[in-house]
Amino acid sequence: SWTSRTPDASYNFWGFTYGNSTYVLVGHRGTAVNCSSLTSHNYCLGGIQTSSDGISWTSRTVTSTSFRLREVTYGNSTFVTVGDNGTILTSSDGTSWTNKRTSSVTSEHLYEVTYGNGLFVTVGENATILTSSDGTTWTNKRTSSGTTKNLYGVTYGNSTFVTVGDNATILTSSDGTTWTNTSTNKRTTLRYFSKADTNHLYGVTYGDDLFVTVGGNATIFTSSDGTTWTERDGLRSTWATPKYLKGVTYRKKLFVAV
Repeated sequence: SWTSRTPDASYNFWGFTYGNSTYVLVGHRGTAVNCSSLTSHNYCLGGIQTSSDGISWTSRTVTSTSFRLREVTYGNSTFVTVGDNGTILTSSDGTSWTNKRTSSVTSEHLYEVTYGNGLFVTVGENATILTSSDGTTWTNKRTSSGTTKNLYGVTYGNSTFVTVGDNATILTSSDGTTWTNTSTNKRTTLRYFSKADTNHLYGVTYGDDLFVTVGGNATIFTSSDGTTWTERDGLRSTWATPKYLKGVTYRKKLFVAV
């Protein structure tokens, strides 16, 4: 059973994580109408809220960015959140945040960030891939990816980073530096992709020795190694209209897609 908890209602939240005995929510302040009525990049005021118990929430002052924050992760005793216009913020406690954005590294939107094998990896617009060992100094690895597609999700498992994005793009890397395009290694007819954006992949996770990625039109692919992917069709035949799966996670022997 679930109990409704309401952090500051003036926020729209995009990302969530837990670390160092702290829950962290990130997003933007202001309504979606305010956000979409600005520039073509949809700049919004970034916002962060934290909680020690998931019940009572505290807004954190973020003066170092005015851009929407899209995701957050925790690793190496550090919170890292990423967002629009290349925004990157870090914090050791979730309370005080430091701007690590460098326009010389990227000004593209960053959609997702993960941590694995001693490395932070964030992905975003136009095949942007940035890596960092400490969350402070970042290196752009976009040229090694071999694609120009937007990348929306990234995860780490089985000694492998996997990122997914537009047009069913799937890239893998063992070190975050050299990336291999495994998009063509999918066992599928793509017969359900009737709209231009239905074959985009938005989320990816790893659990129980399996990578799972989800996307448009209830698309689900699985892989044990990140290289060879198999389409799973257990939902689309039951829905009269296309459904979009934007995220997936794993916990206690259960995958959950939303």
